[in-house]
Formats: sequence, C-alpha cells, structure tokens
Amino acid sequence: MVPPSVGDLTLIHVQLPPTEAERLEALFRSTEDRKLRDRLQIVLMAHRGRARQDIASDLGVDRRTVTRGLNAYCADGLDGLRPKKAKGKAGHIPASLADEVRTWVIEGPAEQGLDRANWTHEELADHLLKAKGIRTSRSAVQRFCSRINIRLYRPTYRHERGDPVKQAAARPEIAELGNGHAPGRSSC
Repeated sequence: MVPPSVGDLTLIHVQLPPTEAERLEALFRSTEDRKLRDRLQIVLMAHRGRARQDIASDLGVDRRTVTRGLNAYCADGLDGLRPKKAKGKAGHIPASLADEVRTWVIEGPAEQGLDRANWTHEELADHLLKAKGIRTSRSAVQRFCSRINIRLYRPTYRHERGDPVKQAAARPEIAELGNGHAPGRSSC
C-alpha cells in the first residue's frame, strides 16, 4: 500500500498479502452492509490492478470516492473502510429525568393539571418547557421516550394504576364471559 506522488496526481497502489486479500474477499461476500461492500470492492479491484477511473466507472461512483476509499484503507486498514455513524447533537433532556417523565406518562396529563386524556410528543415537550425549563423539540422527546421504553399513543400503563383487589375480583367474571356462547343472530 504505497501512495507515491507524481505531480498533482496521487497514484495509489494496493498490494495485499494473500491472507489479507482472502480476508477482505470473505468479508465482501458475507457482509450485508452495502457501504462496506462497496468500499471492500474498491480495495479488491485496486489490488487486482484496476485503475481508479475504471473502478469508478465499473461501480458507478465518482473517482474521488474511489480515492477516498483507497486512502482510508491505506491509512487505517479495514477499520478505515467501516462506515461510521454521525455523532449528531446531544439531546437536551437529561437522563436523570427519565423516571419523572415515565411517571408523567403513566399517570397521564390530567395528573399534571392538563385537560387531555393522552400525551403527544409535542405536548410532552411543551410540558418539559413549562415544568423544567427545558426547551426541546417533538422529535427529541420522541427519541428520549423510545430510549426509556415509553409509548405515548398506546397507553399500556393503566394496569400499573389498577386496584389489585378489584382486578382479582373481576377475573372470574371476565372468565365467565369468555366461556358463554354468544347469542345467535337471526335475520327473521
């Protein structure tokens, strides 16, 4: 892997040891990650002596994409080819509020003095601003709720507020309803 410089043009020759070429080919055949497959293919084609422009034409990518892939492999090996996820901006909602937000959702907006039956992500973001002074977006609240395993639109938390004595008393009645036959319908 030698990148000699000739004038303004950088030539990148990739000569892989046989074991490395076999390892890259095996990974190329087995990976489901499309970006990694494309990058592996660039290195393997360069190893076989293909010119960058020919590799770009064969793969339908820009020549600079080929150059970047080869430079990444020359610099960092296989790790240079693996796609990296963008870091993104950190969330504004502190993780320490997870239990409190979970309680808000479980208890419902009425317990917080609001006149609605269920939360929406936008209303929860508004409530965070009013209650805690945290300005955040609907989508940030949605991601936060997903991280703490809370669903707003399908309230499944009522069972946590239920009276266990009443639930136990209702079980036989519910079972009885399931055992009976439904009345037949007649068109007469």
